[in-house]
Amino acid sequence: MLEAIQKLAQKLTPRLIEIRRHLHSFPELSGQEHETAAYVAGILSSYGLKVHEGVGKTGIVGELLGRQASSGQFLAIRTDMDALPINELTRLEFASRKPGIMHACGHDVHTTVGVGTAMILSELGEQISGNVRLLFQPAEETAQGASWMIQSGAMENVEAILSCHVFPSIPGGSVGIRYGALTAAADNLEIKIIGESGHGARPHEAVDAIWIAAQVITTLQQAISRTHNPLRPVVLTIGQVNGGRAPNVIADHVILKGTVRSLHPDTHAQLPDWIEAIVAGVCQPYGATFQVNYERGVPSVQNCDRLSKLLEHSARAALGEEKVQLLPEPSLGAEDFALFLKHAPGAMFRLGVGFHDRPNYPLHHPNFDIDEQAITAGVVTMSYSAYQYWQSFPVQHRTESTAA
Repeated sequence: MLEAIQKLAQKLTPRLIEIRRHLHSFPELSGQEHETAAYVAGILSSYGLKVHEGVGKTGIVGELLGRQASSGQFLAIRTDMDALPINELTRLEFASRKPGIMHACGHDVHTTVGVGTAMILSELGEQISGNVRLLFQPAEETAQGASWMIQSGAMENVEAILSCHVFPSIPGGSVGIRYGALTAAADNLEIKIIGESGHGARPHEAVDAIWIAAQVITTLQQAISRTHNPLRPVVLTIGQVNGGRAPNVIADHVILKGTVRSLHPDTHAQLPDWIEAIVAGVCQPYGATFQVNYERGVPSVQNCDRLSKLLEHSARAALGEEKVQLLPEPSLGAEDFALFLKHAPGAMFRLGVGFHDRPNYPLHHPNFDIDEQAITAGVVTMSYSAYQYWQSFPVQHRTESTAA
């Protein structure tokens, strides 16, 4: 079966590159993926998949039924479709034709991997013993699309879910496997410091909200290194500071906005109370009041060990031992794939897209580009993993096997 998948992937590679380049030329922002969704739906329909449009607003679901279709259970494969508000500078022939919008995070590649996997699995037909549901998700960049799709029923009867994300530090044609935490929980933070206005020449008669806000920022950063377990990292970044009315007037309020990233669930749970205690400890001695608004975002992606092993073994067989890396560290980036994992165990692998002979720009960079041999590697890995899932996990053991 592996040889058949590899041959199909090689045969389809020119078409897959064409699909990726089309998607790259016509990027769409989160929640606006109308043309992308129609394009994907058309390809899936042409390969005989049962296609559901408008799942999670602009999302697409394609279903393939295997020999055990009567079981009603699905293996899901999730890829995302949205682009970023970035002006592309690559000068590629197929560069974005939409000024100010670019596939700078590789979602054009993800979508192509999903489409290519659907093509191969449809060609294999009933040689796939179980059902496969392909989720083409909108609005990953705004961390909304997964929730939209879940609310629309995309995870009903799903017993496991797989995904991938491009990674420029891994060479094209290779993949990275990570056991356990893959990405961080990402939360939003707003802190309001309320002081008392006064003349800039008489600070003792006022409560300087800007000076206190500066102490809050500094104390939060220092306290992380001395009050949190360094083996359970926390990153707190204040990216926006607003306050003050005039150069000679002491500010009576400042608003700080930022992001908080963490990997360990226990640490994640404690962060709101910890931040509020630090802010209180700075504000109260100087007579300021405060308000902390802590908004939970997406949790950490915690890869299921057994599904990670499935991906690892499938990739080693399909690509070769030298093409598979075990990743020793997680990323503090965030992924709303984590929301699907509340409904079924899953795993995401890193798809190498780095060039061997030229600079590799990071994700979200206006010059970001990929080595296109990554597309075939991603499709083969995902297709063989889907086949192996149903072969390696007999019906009576699947639920138990994927529960880790």
